[in-house]
Amino acid sequence: MLSKKIIDYCRAKGWWFDEVSSSYADVMRDLGIPQGSAFASFYSHAEDGPAFYSRHREIYQIGWFSINSQYKLDIKRTHELLHLPDEYLPLDSFEGESGFFYNRETGEVAALSLGKELNQFLVGDMKPQWKSFNEFLEWYFELN
Repeated sequence: MLSKKIIDYCRAKGWWFDEVSSSYADVMRDLGIPQGSAFASFYSHAEDGPAFYSRHREIYQIGWFSINSQYKLDIKRTHELLHLPDEYLPLDSFEGESGFFYNRETGEVAALSLGKELNQFLVGDMKPQWKSFNEFLEWYFELN
């Protein structure tokens, strides 16, 4: 479930739509995201165009990107090039050799950079920085 703090923030920005976008809900199902999860709720109700911008970085509006771009190719590229497990979905374009990744099984979010950090993550010596998608969004939108 998405936190009230994030919903209120999105409403104040004019990004929140009470009615669920059926096409975005379909995207969440196709990606294997549970309907009641914070991730599905955020991406089915919040939109500011194709991406959100905060902390000098963009994250995708996953519903929009899945429908209007090659997001499935981004997922495939992530798994093949970075050797990330299948449960990780890219939240951005991995520009500057770093990016955010959502674990659709645990709800955790990891920020990863090429090199030592990615290697530590892949061998289990580094854990995701955010235990939930809510925690990640509150950090990302500077709501803490």
